[in-house]
Amino acid sequence: MSLRSNVLDLRKRKREVQKGGGDKAIEKQAKMGKLTARERILALLDKNSFHEYDLFVEHSAKDFGMESKILHGDGVIIGTGTIYNKPICIFAQDFTVAGGSLGMMHARKITKIMDHALKMRVPLIGINDSGGARIQEGVNSLAGYGEIFFRNTLASGVIPQISVILGPCAGGAVYSPALTDFVFVVENISKMFITGPSVIKSVLGEEITMEELGGARVHAELTGNAHFFSTSELECFEQIKKLISYIPRNNGTKALPFPPKPPKKGKKIEDIVPGDPRIPYDVRDIIKSVTDSSEFFEIMESFAPNIVIGFGRMEGDTVGFVANQPMVLAGVLDTDSSDKAGRFIRYCDAFNIPIVTLEDLPGYLPGVDQEHAGVIRHGAKILYAYSEATVPKVTVILRKAYGGGYIAMNSRHLRADFVFAWPTAEIAVMGPEGAANIVFRKEISEAENPEEVRQEKIQEYKKKFANPYVAAAQGYIDEVIEPKETRGRILHAMKVSENKSIALPRKKHGIPPF
Repeated sequence: MSLRSNVLDLRKRKREVQKGGGDKAIEKQAKMGKLTARERILALLDKNSFHEYDLFVEHSAKDFGMESKILHGDGVIIGTGTIYNKPICIFAQDFTVAGGSLGMMHARKITKIMDHALKMRVPLIGINDSGGARIQEGVNSLAGYGEIFFRNTLASGVIPQISVILGPCAGGAVYSPALTDFVFVVENISKMFITGPSVIKSVLGEEITMEELGGARVHAELTGNAHFFSTSELECFEQIKKLISYIPRNNGTKALPFPPKPPKKGKKIEDIVPGDPRIPYDVRDIIKSVTDSSEFFEIMESFAPNIVIGFGRMEGDTVGFVANQPMVLAGVLDTDSSDKAGRFIRYCDAFNIPIVTLEDLPGYLPGVDQEHAGVIRHGAKILYAYSEATVPKVTVILRKAYGGGYIAMNSRHLRADFVFAWPTAEIAVMGPEGAANIVFRKEISEAENPEEVRQEKIQEYKKKFANPYVAAAQGYIDEVIEPKETRGRILHAMKVSENKSIALPRKKHGIPPF
């Protein structure tokens, strides 16, 4: 054959394989409101940047009639490309080919691109749309999942790992997304669960739909397994692109800087927080009053909303924000919010992203339910994460900082680099009302007018502790600042801390309170 004939033959083979499961399967995918694996990759990556590998890989199974079946690409597409010109490794399971089921060669393709991502130190994006393990290949399918999980763990904290759930993701398959840094879900498309509705019905007699069991909203609002929720695949891809713009390509670099911009003029920080500590406000307004262009990219917005986490930029550089949300449960820490914040703090620390903490909380959430849910263990996670983090850490105490909550939210005692407080800050073991009842119990009970004495003692306690100056006198607060000075103080602290170096004890690794 001539060179031209060979080229024409190659093009023909490519066109055939790129159709995946064929026209009928592609039509069926479209009727479900889903893009194909190839369409997803091309929609996500920069135009003309995708390079595919292992296009002609086929399965090698021989049992249960598999020897006569042709599965183009063995149900998964792998390759490299760019997002905003940043190199990316990517794989996308192809549901049109055997339901995207995972067999040995399917797994080898995925692990190959995972190895490539780790070796080249670039982010890895995995698009999951699969019926699960390929039963016809038996233990080889299970071995494939194990190899993927091991690589997820190996790459953790080295390169960003992003999972996109765009179809079913069940059984053992869900553990790979759970091991990655960020999970994206789409309404009415994403499904994640260990055991499906049919198994639950047969074992427990309970009836539940796939959407109720493991739909996108369930994981975005209830379980905390998903970090980003969207209503369409294209919206999801825009979220991924935005995330990529905020994070570095690996743990040896920093996120690329953007042109610095001031906050929007309408964001006046001194007008946001009410003078009465009992009146709530939206802490996201505080964040937007200090970030470039007043932009804030929130993570896990619907899960544990009593704490707010996400990325912003200050003078062009990416900053991670952790902030109590007074609008929800007065911003208390509980089991879920501690998990949420602790994991985000560790991500920022792993990828050289400075952390700004905005504090306003009455402490940890009390109650039998929280105690029995393990608030001690969960609450310790945020303590561990802040203590372990070596990136620049700056705290601003806005109002309440009571009890264990004061310590947990990146206090001086957990080695915050800089701690600032507004004049409205209240730093104490507990709130004035509760403290007065305990400290002055005898005087109140023996008084002719107990309520009048109680109110006097509350005011006495407030005068003593409902301000930042007692803590400042001990050196626990570096500076009491005016609200309008907040952005400037944070920027200066970040500048001073950018070459921060800490000597840590030699050890293999710590034992966090998992």
